[in-house]
Order: sequence, then C-alpha cells, then structure tokens
Amino acid sequence: MDFRSVLMGLAFALMWSSAFTSARMIVADAPPMTALAARFFISGLIGVAIAKAAGQSWHLTRAQWRSVVIFGLCQNALYLGLNFVAMQWVEASLAAIIASTMPLLVAVLGWVFLGQKVRPLGIAGLVAGVVGVTIIMGARLSGGVSMAGIVLCGLGALALAVATLTARGASSGGNVLMIVGLQMFVGAAVLAVVALIFERGQPVHWTPRLMWAFLYTTAVPGLFATWVWFRLVARIGAVRAATYHFLNPFFGVAVAAVLLGESLGPFDLIGVAIVAAGILAVQLSKQVATASATTAD
Repeated sequence: MDFRSVLMGLAFALMWSSAFTSARMIVADAPPMTALAARFFISGLIGVAIAKAAGQSWHLTRAQWRSVVIFGLCQNALYLGLNFVAMQWVEASLAAIIASTMPLLVAVLGWVFLGQKVRPLGIAGLVAGVVGVTIIMGARLSGGVSMAGIVLCGLGALALAVATLTARGASSGGNVLMIVGLQMFVGAAVLAVVALIFERGQPVHWTPRLMWAFLYTTAVPGLFATWVWFRLVARIGAVRAATYHFLNPFFGVAVAAVLLGESLGPFDLIGVAIVAAGILAVQLSKQVATASATTAD
C-alpha cells in the first residue's frame, strides 16, 4: 500500500468537503460571485508566485493549456459558482451530498460520450447512487428545501464531472502548481464579469466569520486541495484517485453538522451511506477493468 497516497487522498477529501461549510459562511455575509471572484484572484496570485519561485514555467503544453481553460471554466466558474449561489438557499450538507455524485456522473459521461464500458459492479454502483440520492431528496423535499438550489448544485456537479475528465492532461508534463494558479485566474475573470452584471452595489458585511471563512477557503480548499488533487492524479492515476471522492458525503455532512449545527435525519444518513457505497463500487469496477486490460496486454 502506498501510505503517502492514502494520506494525500484522505487530506484531499477532508479539505474538499470542508469547502461547503466555509462557503455557506461566506455567502451569509457577501455576494457569492463577488466573493468567489476575489478568492480565485488571490489564490491565482499566490499559486503562480509560488510556482515561479519553485522554478515552474507558464510555457505549458497544448493539452495543459486546454485543461487550464476547461478546469477554470467548469470547476471554478460553473461548479463552484453555481454552488455558491445555491448555498444561499440550501444547507452545506445537502450541497456536499449532491456534489459527491460527481464520480457517478463521470462514469455516465464516459460511458455515453467516450464509449467506456461499465462493468456489472459499476452498473450496480450507479443504481445505488441514484437510489441514495432519491432517498435524500425525498426527505429534503418534504421538508421544503429549495428546488432552485438543488438544480444549481446538480448542474455544478455535472460541470465538475466534465472538468475531472480533463485532469489527466493537466497533471502530465509538470508545472502542476502553475496550472493550479492559472486556472484560478480563468475562474476569477469569468466570475468577475458575472458579479459586475448581477451583484453591483450589493453590500458586504465584514464580520470575523466572513474574514476567517474567506481566508480558509482561499488557502485550503481553493489552492492546497487542488494542488494535492493534481499530485494525487499524477501519482496513482485519475481512476484510483477518484475513489477518495466516496468519502466526500461523510466528511461534508460531518463538518457541516459540527461547525454549522445542521441537523441530519435518518434518511440523510441512509442515503449518504448508499451514495458512498455506489461511488466506491463504480471506482472499484474501473480498477478491475484497468487491471484486466493491463493483464491482457
């Protein structure tokens, strides 16, 4: 077992999942697009500065530039932008659960558009994921949760799935931290335009909660977690790295419950367990398929 990879995967899952709670704190005191654009701009400056100090170059390969643009648009502008807006109306735990379905969406997109075969274990995982989400949504909808917020979170998860399919091109060829910083600038530019159009004149309440949440989100989930993800993909491959996403429902719900006091019902816990099992089944089926192909070669 690669113990370092395990630690990287666990750290990534915890940092990534905690972003939903800190985002919920931010949007309580600041316009979501304005705050997110500022976060990406600062993260980009830090990332590029550190990368240059480490001797990395912004002379990237064509595949890396393509990944920078797609990741900046899909992960930063769409996935996080839609989630920030949605968390004005939905709880952080629900946003984390919906976002955790990303590996299932990756499997579906790969099957439909890339012709990737899905083994029986993977099909069972997809079915389990749908069942788990249905259980959670049924319980939440009966409690009056915002449908608009759910739709925005779902669209964000779809955008993240598209971004994830480009991760292999971004993690090969070096300059990983430079890539992380540059894709932050892409997200910042897009969201700044959106903020100027829709959020001009909206007030910002400079509370200590906003300050600490903004600093944490900028440095930890925004910059460090993305860097860890790219390093993990480069170290063990996108398929094995994506296995750690099955921890996101648990970590996301747990952090929101501890820091925000969000209540969890029995159907939430059951649904989270089923979704996590489905994600794990899909990723394990991919590992089996990859091992079989290697053996055949």
